[in-house]
Amino acid sequence: MANLLGALIGAAIDREDGDSGIKGAIIGTVAESAIRLAAPMIATYALGWLVQYGVRKGWQAATGDDPVDTRARAVRSA
Repeated sequence: MANLLGALIGAAIDREDGDSGIKGAIIGTVAESAIRLAAPMIATYALGWLVQYGVRKGWQAATGDDPVDTRARAVRSA
């Protein structure tokens, strides 16, 4: 039941070409499974990036100093 939507969408797309829709149903099921696997990883990465960006901007606002040297692209030690 969980992969039914992906299978139906894939079959509908495959039937537009005049095929039976079986191959599209299989591809739709695989694509839905891949999206379910990748979505939490992408969301975690995006949230981590936003937190890091916010901390960097907060540090820059508090000290007036950028913790990452843009010229050398290296983290300052002190």
